[in-house]
Amino acid sequence: MAGLRRRRGEVGSLPAADPRLPRLPRRPRRPGARPPPYPNGWYRVLDSAQLPPGTVRSLSLLGEHLAAFRTRDGQAHVVDAYCPHLGANLAAGGRVVGDCIECPFHGWQFRGEDGKCTSIPYAEKVPDFAKVRTWPCCEVNGMLLLWYHCDGTGPTWAVPEQPQIAAKEWVFRGQTEHFVDAHIQEIPENAADTAHLAFLHGPSFLSGSDLRYTKSKVWDFMKHVWKAEWQPEPEPNQHCSRMLLQHTATVFGKRFPLLDLSVSARQVGPGLVFLIFEHAFLGHGVILQTVTPLEPLVQNVVHKIYYQKNVPAIVPKFILRAECVQFERDITIWNNKQYLLKPLLVREDASIQKHRRWFAQFYSEKSTRPSAPKEGLDW
Repeated sequence: MAGLRRRRGEVGSLPAADPRLPRLPRRPRRPGARPPPYPNGWYRVLDSAQLPPGTVRSLSLLGEHLAAFRTRDGQAHVVDAYCPHLGANLAAGGRVVGDCIECPFHGWQFRGEDGKCTSIPYAEKVPDFAKVRTWPCCEVNGMLLLWYHCDGTGPTWAVPEQPQIAAKEWVFRGQTEHFVDAHIQEIPENAADTAHLAFLHGPSFLSGSDLRYTKSKVWDFMKHVWKAEWQPEPEPNQHCSRMLLQHTATVFGKRFPLLDLSVSARQVGPGLVFLIFEHAFLGHGVILQTVTPLEPLVQNVVHKIYYQKNVPAIVPKFILRAECVQFERDITIWNNKQYLLKPLLVREDASIQKHRRWFAQFYSEKSTRPSAPKEGLDW
């Protein structure tokens, strides 16, 4: 899936990544050389608008097959996809009945709140132990999010609501969607790797995301200048970290003030980032970045931008486009790199190790680890 991308909303469509782009061979990967693939935390599964009342959606994420459904009164639920009776997929033909999801095979009905079976059409009594596993979920900022914890522990923190979105002061202006072939930890670790900003993201976004051409002399007249600092937050928000970013641009060696931008990127758990933009003339807005592991080394990354409704839509579209180009440069690196448990670092890289210590809180002793590959030709 390297480089695969999809754009939706008001951003418009762009062609898929050129399959002819070079892809470097991966170095051999040892199963124990990476952290567990699924950190504990909240993850986006759908936009709220994608689950109207009375509908059922099939989900595949975090190595699980799930079914999401919304009751007629608007309550969303997520349960295991497979019926404990004979294994039918509740999301493949199942329907919403009251506050339950009904199995398409024999009509067993499971309550969304606790997963308990409330009705078996042909049975005189429903066994007390008949139930399907439910997953804690919430709806914030127009998204349905699911709580994952390898130990089955309930949510230990809440997803913050962006007040300007709730008050409709900032309106949706588009989104991008990418699939990244990497461990989830690689993506937020970029915030602490401030040294890569000048080298990878210094060349003008006008030069595109293909790393063979980003340093082309054609676009050398414009450069991005970044100043960044990353720090974890203290208790009770130890599950959060923050990167403060100052962006300026030079054109023919002279500063171009119109592109001065202040960004506060707040990481909330392993899979949510709030990028708040502040511009002296062009107003304020936020990009909501969500990272959801589909498989151990496949991440679904969505960027949704909300901006002041009195600002012309072309402004947030331009910001999202520029951010998308820069993000796709990172994707090329992630898709072809190897996670090193003990990287060779210099003193200026100290924040990377600090970030790894901070991120370790999202793993538990029981966190799923990649299985060792089998010897021989058996799959």
